[in-house]
Amino acid sequence: MDPAPFFSDIDDGPEGAHAAWLKTPDGLRLRVGIWPVEQARGTVLLFPGRTEYVEKYGRAAQDLAGRGYQTLAIDWRGQGLSDRVAGDPALGHVAQFADYQIDVQTLLAALPDLGITGPCYLLAHSMGGAIGLRALYENLPVQAAAFTAPMWDIELHPLLRPIAWAISSASTSFGLPEALSPGTRSDTYVLYEDFADNKLTTNAEMYDYMRRQARAHPELMIGGPTMKWLFEALRETRDLAQMSAPPVPALAILGTGESIISSERVVKRITAWSGARLEWVKGARHEVMMEGPAIRAFTFDQCAALFDSHPA
Repeated sequence: MDPAPFFSDIDDGPEGAHAAWLKTPDGLRLRVGIWPVEQARGTVLLFPGRTEYVEKYGRAAQDLAGRGYQTLAIDWRGQGLSDRVAGDPALGHVAQFADYQIDVQTLLAALPDLGITGPCYLLAHSMGGAIGLRALYENLPVQAAAFTAPMWDIELHPLLRPIAWAISSASTSFGLPEALSPGTRSDTYVLYEDFADNKLTTNAEMYDYMRRQARAHPELMIGGPTMKWLFEALRETRDLAQMSAPPVPALAILGTGESIISSERVVKRITAWSGARLEWVKGARHEVMMEGPAIRAFTFDQCAALFDSHPA
């Protein structure tokens, strides 16, 4: 297993972090990052959202380390330093959502070589929440699962949903799968969107943290999703909604200011999930792990309490 670049100049995480390259069965190179903790209570498998990358979760790893857990995060195919899968590397793209499960299985197969022993727990955000839920159905070996703003559906106006299905399907069918989705841009969201109008966080310092990372290492960044990604995301979230909840203790955390994923779908899922609970965070937006100190403390306290209550 070869070492991979890790940008400790931007992560603000625990000392000793490092990264490694993994090779998928379909020939792609993925990057994983590890923030080790001595005598850890367990390892948190952190599944990032669309556009995200390992170093963005350095502060989250610090918060988890303070609660006794080490963190392992992944750059999904098509983003971060992992191999890009679109002709334009600035676009968020995937051939099919099932491909992300290849990434998950590649990560799991590498755990022994990465020195990961003991119990594992899932912490999944946004698109990572869809990937993580599917992985639970495929027997992801975790003791419990926490989700922040999981993308179990995309927030769309009812009149726009059939249009989104139609145009994404047509683009895929007529040879334009890598066309940019309507209303999105190929450049990085945090660099073109003013803080006052952003949908991610209410905390200016955390928004600056993300901006500093984007400016320091633009090679980590991607922009908007392709039509193919949109079509696959709509199809995957529809299919997941039709499945019964997996038999894993779970927690979902949502901000009351959520506007990217469907809060309604999360409520429906958690309500029907035996052994699961939903925590609302007043005023928070999409990224509760990137909010101010009080919200972050609440978020990680809730995650740690779930993990602590389900040891190996």
